[in-house]
Amino acid sequence: MSAEDNADECGLTEHRFYHADSEAKFADSLPEQTPQTMHPAYKLAFRDTDFLLREELRPVRFQLELLKPEMLLEEAGVGSTLVMYGSARIPPPEACEEALKQAENLPDDEALIVRNLAAKSKYYQEAYNLAKLAGEKAIIEDGHRQFVVCSGGGPSIMEAANKGASDAGAESIGLNIVLPHEQAPNPYVTPYLSFQFHYFALRKMHFLMRARAVAVFPGGFGTFDEFFELLTLIQTGKMKPIPILLFGKDFWSRVVNFDAIAEEGTISKSDLDLITWCETAEDAWAAIAGFYDLKR
Repeated sequence: MSAEDNADECGLTEHRFYHADSEAKFADSLPEQTPQTMHPAYKLAFRDTDFLLREELRPVRFQLELLKPEMLLEEAGVGSTLVMYGSARIPPPEACEEALKQAENLPDDEALIVRNLAAKSKYYQEAYNLAKLAGEKAIIEDGHRQFVVCSGGGPSIMEAANKGASDAGAESIGLNIVLPHEQAPNPYVTPYLSFQFHYFALRKMHFLMRARAVAVFPGGFGTFDEFFELLTLIQTGKMKPIPILLFGKDFWSRVVNFDAIAEEGTISKSDLDLITWCETAEDAWAAIAGFYDLKR
């Protein structure tokens, strides 16, 4: 008998302790229920939801939300992502005609909001186009998929991103967050790459941990938060530069006076060079290709 065969027979490569799932089955097979075994204190700690949800266990929950997506993305062969931020309220182009028709019966201020959102539907289309373009490129490097589309998993711009990837035959990621109001992943997120978070901080970490480019479309507080945090991370040197593709110069210049911030001296004029202005998916992909010296 060879040394290799002998090692296999002796089980040298096997674990000498049972895995947690086996131990859980042993616990379930206890034939007798007593006051002791029925008390919550007797539950295995990793199966005791009430225990895991205690205030003192917050650091453990942080670690779980860091580890679960990281491990599953690694197992899925995701090397890098193209992250897409944007509004959850901008309608798809095909819904604009009906929305504008209904706006005729609304008060002027409400009708104006509908018209403004409908005017931004072109960005739904550009988000779709960019995601589809990235999916069609199907770039593989070191055995890992690159520029996998990643969105917040919700409606509107997020939906457009996942839909564009899906229509290109590519998988895409959705990072949803638990909110007080009802929300769910859009139907175009790849099911085994659909994640749900309790902590905004951990969700934002996962947006950027694999990001090699970020496309930012018109949006609200959430988009502003994610966009400005990204700018801050790169400006302060905590993160290496990546393309930041800002869609909708008319919108952003109206709601944020970037030049005024620089003129006030609270940022440097050169900090504005972190932003690449885009209006089309082709603009954005050209910027990505130029940054990484990719074939376009």
